[in-house]
Amino acid sequence: MMQRRDLLKMIMATTGVAMVGGNALAYELKSKVPLTDTVFKSDDLLLFNEIAEVILPRTNTPGAKDVNAGLMALIIANDCYTSRERDTLVKGLHSLNKNVEKSYGSPYLLLSSIEKTEFINQLDAAAKDYNHQQNIYYLSNTPYDRESSDEKPLPHYFTLIKQLTLFSFFTSKEAATQVLRYEAVPGKYNGELDYKKGDRAWF
Repeated sequence: MMQRRDLLKMIMATTGVAMVGGNALAYELKSKVPLTDTVFKSDDLLLFNEIAEVILPRTNTPGAKDVNAGLMALIIANDCYTSRERDTLVKGLHSLNKNVEKSYGSPYLLLSSIEKTEFINQLDAAAKDYNHQQNIYYLSNTPYDRESSDEKPLPHYFTLIKQLTLFSFFTSKEAATQVLRYEAVPGKYNGELDYKKGDRAWF
């Protein structure tokens, strides 16, 4: 079974930065929360889901858009981020679209799949470079220091998008049951469970 601690380690290994928004560790979306109760708009959700789908595309298992990872991601950002972290994410989403239009002459949603992937790969590389230059490049279990001074730089906005996508996707019912292997707890202990190379991880 994948514990949240393991998920956080995976997120940190993938993004190079400890998970931002520590309250999300204990967050549980108990019911459908309307987006109107957040600082985000429906256009933000649409854009977020399209970006998330490039990060975790549909294959023979569901992708980020299939599980509506963007909705949970934006609700977590609204409820668990500080106002400064939230502003970074909002401004980042808007600047992403502006940069896409400068580079491709069209908004992100109108790009081809190849162009979306190309742009996101470039943005991911830029985010890692930015975080490294700003000394926000954690390679240990050091938690993100949200109590520090307001002058301390935050991670690149794409790092926030990627972290929220991974967290929202892998804590969804669809990912737990169709991407990972799921077994309800409590269950019978089997100390000699067969393993075949390529088997999915347990959730």
